[in-house]
Amino acid sequence: MRIVVTGAAGFIGRMVVEALDKAETVMLDGAERRVSAILAVDIAAEPLARLAEGRARVHPLPGGLLDAPVLTRIASDAPDLIIHLAAVVSGQAEADWDLGMAVNLQGTLALVEACRRMARPPVFVFSSSVAVFSCADNDTITEDTLPAPRSSYGTQKLMGELLVRDATRRGIIRGRALRFPTISIRPGAPNRAASSFASGILREPLAGLPAALPVGRDLRLHLASPDKALDYTLRACALDQAALGADTTLTLPGITVTVGQMIDTLAEVAGADVAARITPEPDPAIEAIVASWPGEILCPRARALGFEPNTGIAALIQEHRRRMESAA
Repeated sequence: MRIVVTGAAGFIGRMVVEALDKAETVMLDGAERRVSAILAVDIAAEPLARLAEGRARVHPLPGGLLDAPVLTRIASDAPDLIIHLAAVVSGQAEADWDLGMAVNLQGTLALVEACRRMARPPVFVFSSSVAVFSCADNDTITEDTLPAPRSSYGTQKLMGELLVRDATRRGIIRGRALRFPTISIRPGAPNRAASSFASGILREPLAGLPAALPVGRDLRLHLASPDKALDYTLRACALDQAALGADTTLTLPGITVTVGQMIDTLAEVAGADVAARITPEPDPAIEAIVASWPGEILCPRARALGFEPNTGIAALIQEHRRRMESAA
């Protein structure tokens, strides 16, 4: 089985590539398949090269999805599975319309067009986001709530979902679009996502650094850990296409927790002195975005298909601490 992973140098992309490379076989569309090669695609050439070092089955392909040679290589490889993670994050997509549209929408369209050249439709896993939703007052919604994004990022992801659905209907791909919760705790440095604080207020204090809190303590978040994001991705690959029917989009479950509960749990797990490194610094631009986020999303369909959330915010913190220890 040949696999393509876009956004492979990103932190979830790296986890996916590493997990696939370690596995002799993976479940794909309801059947066990042997992994023969992984084509890792990303615009970040140096991190991509490091990812491929020592991994004979991982082949780096630097470049973007609007680059003709990249698309030609993907089409000629005729992969059985494409995991499409490449994206511009929410804050950056809001600040730069052209970049967000080029990467988040046009890049996805170009990748689907490449699939049209293949003799057999690949399984196509598309990384979407709960940013497609909005609601008043941080309310609870369900997976059946009509998407109504209030950001360019959410709008671009919703258009990608519809593209995956239609391309699946036409037999171009065997698609499944995953609406991921906010992922916390993300490793590395802060990025330009509006949700970056959901990792920063835990990650930075645990590393001995100060952290700014741009929102109020009462804001609720729908969260999943990096390990859970990996589990969700591989579980989506394994699904039999018939289990999805015509609805190729899945809203994934997460834990519901307030920012205040996150900070209080950090104090319980790591100490009050660690939590004291968090300083309130209200940011009206971020608050305007997150005010429309649902505080809880009920996902019975995804749960029935085997997607289960983390057990709680303490588990997310402990997972990150284990990752920090293993990296030390």
